[in-house]
Amino acid sequence: MVVGLVGCGRWGRHILRDLLSLGCEVPVVARSPESIARAKEGGAAQIVDRVAALPVLDAAVVATTTSTHAGVVEELLPLRVPIFCEKPLTNDQRAAEHLASAAPDRLFVMDKWRYHPGVGELASIARERLLGVVQGLTTTRLGWGIAHDDVDPAWILAPHDLSIALEIMGELPRPRSAVGQVVDGEVVRLSAQLDGAGWWHAFEVSARSPVRERRVELHCADGVAVLAGAWDEHVSVFRSGTSEPEEQRIETPGELPLLAQLRAFVEHVLGGPSPRSSAADGARIVSILAELRHLVVAT
Repeated sequence: MVVGLVGCGRWGRHILRDLLSLGCEVPVVARSPESIARAKEGGAAQIVDRVAALPVLDAAVVATTTSTHAGVVEELLPLRVPIFCEKPLTNDQRAAEHLASAAPDRLFVMDKWRYHPGVGELASIARERLLGVVQGLTTTRLGWGIAHDDVDPAWILAPHDLSIALEIMGELPRPRSAVGQVVDGEVVRLSAQLDGAGWWHAFEVSARSPVRERRVELHCADGVAVLAGAWDEHVSVFRSGTSEPEEQRIETPGELPLLAQLRAFVEHVLGGPSPRSSAADGARIVSILAELRHLVVAT
């Protein structure tokens, strides 16, 4: 299988590695000296400087900067192959809606947290009501700085949390309120409240926190289930009715999320089911985040 990779930056090089491990031949579009060097070192089958110079492809992966996603996807659409685009689909709501309409069945979004084994376990707990009716979800994504200079941290961090809500609850919630910190016109911290069908989602993302944290808590009528870190291979369950929290661990071994989602994409190209996040999902996440950012900037 020939899978074209557009972009070979800090994240793109990992995508190249994993595609090769899945048996794909990977020609790469790379322009900067750093990206060209990563593509060479990573084992690219061919390195070109534009989409039009790619060989015949079976599929394509977009791993360029967020602000260029829409333009790159537009260039790839005439090839009539499945496309896997890094999240977010774009930072432009109108462009996201156009892309979702133009390629609803062959454009997908790389929401890697939907493939995290711990998130999958939380989804099972919610679906099977192992802790009773789900009442709410909290997600936290904190750290210092962000390695993207074309969009602000909210565009990079918050899509993860919205996709987690989609995977666990099976729907994307509606924005209710948001507060945040704006520095030089950029939303560097965002706290939001959203409503689902009978449940709520509260999330906080920040690129101005001296403490790094990745945490998901599923709040149910009979207890709480927690994924306490991105690298954790277990979910902690705490049932109500005890004077002190008593942890029950559920082990959740599995593939790293990036490899798992790329495997799903490759299998789809071979005739398997679609990856989990459709273009419509991606466009809805862009719409929600645009609305939340507006609430913050407007205040």
